[in-house]
Formats: sequence, C-alpha cells, structure tokens
Amino acid sequence: MDAKLEFRMAEENDLDRIVEMLADDLLGSQRELYVRPLPQSYLDAFKSIASDPNNELIVACEGNEVIGVQQITFTPYITHQGGWRATIEGVRTSARVRGKGIGTEMIRWAINRAEERGCHLVQLTTDKKRPNALRFYEKLGFTATHEGLKLKL
Repeated sequence: MDAKLEFRMAEENDLDRIVEMLADDLLGSQRELYVRPLPQSYLDAFKSIASDPNNELIVACEGNEVIGVQQITFTPYITHQGGWRATIEGVRTSARVRGKGIGTEMIRWAINRAEERGCHLVQLTTDKKRPNALRFYEKLGFTATHEGLKLKL
C-alpha cells in the first residue's frame, strides 16, 4: 500500500463502489445486484444506516480511492449487565488490495471504535463457505464460542 490508509463514514456517493466490492466474490455475486443504476433498496438501506447513531458504515480509503468497507452496529443488551456489543458485518476489500493487510487494519480499527463506544464485546459471523475468512478472524483474536443460526425470510 502506497498511501496511508484512512477511515471515514461512508457517504452516499461511495455507495456504487461499496456494492461493487460486496458483489466481487463468489458468494457476494450470488446475493448482491451490482447494476447501474443501483437498485433503490441499496440507497434506502444506506439512508437508514446513515440516520441511525448506532450504525456506522465505514470505508477504508487509500488516497481518494475507497478500497474497503465494513458496517459496525452497536447494540445494547440486557445480558452482561446491560452491556453494549459491536457487530461487524459486510467486510470487504477491493480485489486489488486483498492479501496486503488492509482487512487486518480495518478490523483493528473496528475493535478500537467499539472500545471508544464502551462496548464489552465485538462479534461477527462469517459464512461457513469462507474458511479463509474464519482463519483470518481467528488470527485477529476472535474465537468461535457460539454456534450461529440464521433463518432466511
């Protein structure tokens, strides 16, 4: 990486690049719809995230280029004595920079952000079809302590 990596809140004009990155892998290409113009559902979701103080859509930039994205959701829980948790979702880096440590910097940034927000726990899921992602998160200190379940509606 030539330029210093910078993080900021995503802006509406980043949305095209964000969806492009989300769609740029085997699983993402099956669930995202990267066409121009983007479907209205992406803009609606962006606006909901941007207006919610407990949701942050963060982009990683190398100069003016968006090369990574992640969403962090901060949730209060009654469990753990009413503590807050951060959930990291939708982590993607540009194909051009994969394997260059960008993902590591992004997750470390998200962990620091969770600490700033007073969270006691950072959680995430990764698809079982992504064994490399599981190893990546384990190297960063995450442990598979729970079995996650989802019900697609």
